[in-house]
Amino acid sequence: MRRRWSDGPGVLRVPAADGGDGAVVPLEVAASYAARTRGLLGRDAVEGALLLAPASGVHTFRMRFAIDVAYLDRRSRVLAVRTMPPGRMGLPRPRSRYVLEARAGAMAGWGLRRGTVVELAQRD
Repeated sequence: MRRRWSDGPGVLRVPAADGGDGAVVPLEVAASYAARTRGLLGRDAVEGALLLAPASGVHTFRMRFAIDVAYLDRRSRVLAVRTMPPGRMGLPRPRSRYVLEARAGAMAGWGLRRGTVVELAQRD
């Protein structure tokens, strides 16, 4: 069954590698075409993370800051994590269903890496 996302707030939970509590990160969901197209353009920063749903690739043209990008499959497993400076085109990931964006360096601080299965939840 496909998950139906809508624009708005949510939460990202990243499990700790050692079985601890892990990280709980505020999430902004961009599910509509307009919200995904706008993404982080025109912003000077991002609080937490931005989820693009659905998405398989991103670019950083006209962005003001470097970002971390995580590509997720349908089961919310991280396929790859990349740091992208402004003015770059990311290669699309064929199995990617979602893309997470955050300020550069944030994902390493949360313990997010390839193979991690994250929990994504939308707030009502």
